[in-house]
Amino acid sequence: MKRRLILQALQTAPALALAPAAAFAQSAYPNKTIRYIVPVSAGGGSDMVGRTLTERWGALLKQSFVVDNQAGGGGVIACQATARAAPDGYTLLQGYVATHGTSPATRKLPYDAVKDFTAIGMIGATPNVLVVNSALPVKTVKEFVDYVKKNPGKLSYGSAGQGSLTHLTMELFKQQIDSFMVHIPYRGIAPAFTDLIGGQTQAMFPGLAAALPHIRSGRVRPLAVTGLARHSLFKDLPTLYESGFKGFDAQQWYGVMGPANMPGPIVKTLNESLATVLKAPDLREKLSIEAIEPIVMSPEQFADFVKKDIARWTKLAKDRKIELDS
Repeated sequence: MKRRLILQALQTAPALALAPAAAFAQSAYPNKTIRYIVPVSAGGGSDMVGRTLTERWGALLKQSFVVDNQAGGGGVIACQATARAAPDGYTLLQGYVATHGTSPATRKLPYDAVKDFTAIGMIGATPNVLVVNSALPVKTVKEFVDYVKKNPGKLSYGSAGQGSLTHLTMELFKQQIDSFMVHIPYRGIAPAFTDLIGGQTQAMFPGLAAALPHIRSGRVRPLAVTGLARHSLFKDLPTLYESGFKGFDAQQWYGVMGPANMPGPIVKTLNESLATVLKAPDLREKLSIEAIEPIVMSPEQFADFVKKDIARWTKLAKDRKIELDS
């Protein structure tokens, strides 16, 4: 009897020893395809960022990513889909300055841009650039400010839409120079550029990537960029800070979010692997097409960044009485 019990124990021991390892293998993250939601249509700059990133990220994690383009509602549809997903690390969102910056500051949203998400990490950012119609007789920010003040109410500026970063950045500029320009909102940046080049508007604050071809062709003139440092593509172009303006460190940024309450170990795995991908020279080269500089942040740093960005634009929207219905 005693011998039989000993034999049974010996037979059972290997299975028991393997049980924790098997459980760990089953729960090892990631062990299936990761859904990566991009809140714009396929083919644009943001989509390129997502596909370029996930291709390299998937190779590092040895797991595939599927890019899920969910355009519409200014990012609301994509954000809702992410917020409602299981917080298991298999649904991620490429958030950006609109979904987690300007929209929460100017609109009533069906989600909380902070509480309903887990911050994973920053991807990178590109500055906005103050550009003017090439026929306008100004070549510096100071000359532009003087021209605006000498022609109150006679100048207009375009934007990609009400409450967009292009709108709010110019409103911040107007606030600081204490002068008036008429706002002409468009449905996207392309028609806004058409009218700027044609002379129907005189100035704009687009993202640098969108402005690049028009700057290089000479159809618009750049005066200064946002951000704390000059951009590598235009080292002779000053920042607004250098030109005497405060609060223009904001940029068009991209980052990775997940649903609220994601497990810490999964967030750590994603953040550390994301940081590795962002440091790769080939990714930097690819993102430079959109004038994006990769930025590595911890989850805590990124969460704090988002909170501060929302607070920045919320204050400006309140000061300038900018509020959209939905």
